[in-house]
Amino acid sequence: MTPESRAEGRESRAELSSSRPPTFDPRHVTEVAAGLVFRNGKLLITQRRPQDHLGGLWEFPGGKRHSDESFEQCLRRELQEELGIVVEVKDLLETITHEYPEKTVQLKFFRCAWLRNEPQKLGCHDFAWVASDQLAVCAFPAADARLLEKLSSSPELWGK
Repeated sequence: MTPESRAEGRESRAELSSSRPPTFDPRHVTEVAAGLVFRNGKLLITQRRPQDHLGGLWEFPGGKRHSDESFEQCLRRELQEELGIVVEVKDLLETITHEYPEKTVQLKFFRCAWLRNEPQKLGCHDFAWVASDQLAVCAFPAADARLLEKLSSSPELWGK
């Protein structure tokens, strides 16, 4: 490598780093609230839209927290927007931080009591009420692995 090509390489790296948005922070964590909504021994799950990050995978309904809201407020808003349902947010069951190659997410999973309205596909590709033995056949994001293990080994969570 010649001194000139090394200098060109430095310029290219400098141009790349300056082309990032000024708010770019590789340590930024996306905060997500997710709900575990049980009804009649079944759990409500949603399927991500194909065009979304991790599209096609199943997940626990919820979404990104806005800076001006609590995780509980976020979860109530997201379940209303995504499924049209009204819930009471109860206890925090699990907090998981997971690093994907493109981002880091912190997920807070809350048990929720379904209050009213039947779920609708408003902000998701699909939804399903599943029994504990059906979770294993659904493909979930890697971030949900620890919670899935907890759900499969804790029948008391299912109200059985």
